[in-house]
Amino acid sequence: QVQLVESGGGLVQPGGSLRLSCTASGIIFSSAPAAWYRQVSGKERELVATITSDATTNYADSVKGRFTISRDNAKNTVYLQANSLKPEDTAVYYCRVVNWYGIPYWGKGTLVTVSS
Repeated sequence: QVQLVESGGGLVQPGGSLRLSCTASGIIFSSAPAAWYRQVSGKERELVATITSDATTNYADSVKGRFTISRDNAKNTVYLQANSLKPEDTAVYYCRVVNWYGIPYWGKGTLVTVSS
């Protein structure tokens, strides 16, 4: 059974930083593409950043230059370093990994609130 557990969310002031983590189990993580999404209540879930199995990354324009996605295959973990946070970054952040057969799995999310 595949499980994804996110952590690292919380309340941060504008301009601050957070590092989100997502640890996977039950999947061959090293070969699994991963991504971070976020969702604001009442809106569609949006893609924030992706990372392939060989660590190629891509970012939404809204976070480019401020967020960094990375992975540690030895720890089965994908990270999202979020810097220069803005109030509009407030959302529940979800990680997603895709197994060898193309089946996506989601974590339960971690809330990030950017407010003074």
